[in-house]
Amino acid sequence: MTAKESGQSTVELAIGLPAVMVVLLLVVQVAVLARDRVTVVHAARAAARTALVTPTVAAATRAAREVGANAASSTVRFDGATTPGGLLGVTVTSRPTQLPIVGRLVAGVTLSERFVVLVEDGP
Repeated sequence: MTAKESGQSTVELAIGLPAVMVVLLLVVQVAVLARDRVTVVHAARAAARTALVTPTVAAATRAAREVGANAASSTVRFDGATTPGGLLGVTVTSRPTQLPIVGRLVAGVTLSERFVVLVEDGP
């Protein structure tokens, strides 16, 4: 090893490590967005299952929040009939988690999922 090469590995580490850290942060942030999407799907499913028997927005919202929907940024909306035998659409919308890097790319995105259920007779 010559005197010219003695600091080469330190320089390579100083250049490469920040790039590796940025890539790792991006992967973690994309995983958080994927988790948000899955949570919206589960919340919509729970809200729809509740609306089968108790077709009220309040009951469906409670069910959506029990499975992890963000109370501050999620909404439950009905469209269709709430009478027994009618088709009822249940839509859950939510804003994704605010993230420093990926958040700028998905700033205007709203996550949404819709299920249609056949309303049953009450308990």
